[in-house]
Amino acid sequence: MSVPARTWGVLIVLCGAIFLEGIDVAMLNVALPSIRADLGLSTGMLSGVVSAYVLGYGGFMLLGGRAADLLGRRRMFLFWLVVFLLFSGLGGFADEGWVLLVARFVTGVAAAFMTPAGLSLITTNFPEGPQRNRALLIYAGTAAGGFALGLVIGGLLAAIGWRWVFFAPVLLALVILVAAIPLIKDQGSAGRRAASTWRARSASPAR
Repeated sequence: MSVPARTWGVLIVLCGAIFLEGIDVAMLNVALPSIRADLGLSTGMLSGVVSAYVLGYGGFMLLGGRAADLLGRRRMFLFWLVVFLLFSGLGGFADEGWVLLVARFVTGVAAAFMTPAGLSLITTNFPEGPQRNRALLIYAGTAAGGFALGLVIGGLLAAIGWRWVFFAPVLLALVILVAAIPLIKDQGSAGRRAASTWRARSASPAR
């Protein structure tokens, strides 16, 4: 069974999101010396900026998967992509260490909700078998490529100004959001609504 072109478009959008998460982490690591020099952060605060993302991501991953099942994959993906965009921008405007801490923690939380939603969207858009396996391989490879390229891109952006390490993901997230809104359909939620309607009609007395 062939996969519609729109479905491959959905995969491109989801790969863009996981690529965004990968370069976001890598670029920040490269820019840390520039951030420390500009804002005068202590070693502890600088370490906290890095750890904040990890805590947000690791601490909310399971909840993100459950939220996608209960509230809808598309809704969770789009909502937390917007949150990612906003708080990445907040990091770019930061003049104090605590602002960076908040921005990185919330960005990590947003990634923790986006990732399981994205994986679920792949499994609902691609039929089980070779096509889904290929889509998942592309998705995983994009994540690894994002982190690797992020090290290079982060170095280039840090040379211009460390704030671009935060602003560049904002621009990419905006492009992904514009593409995701018309392309992504939450087939799982649609299926649940259809099933609920069928059960309600079956339970109603015959007329």
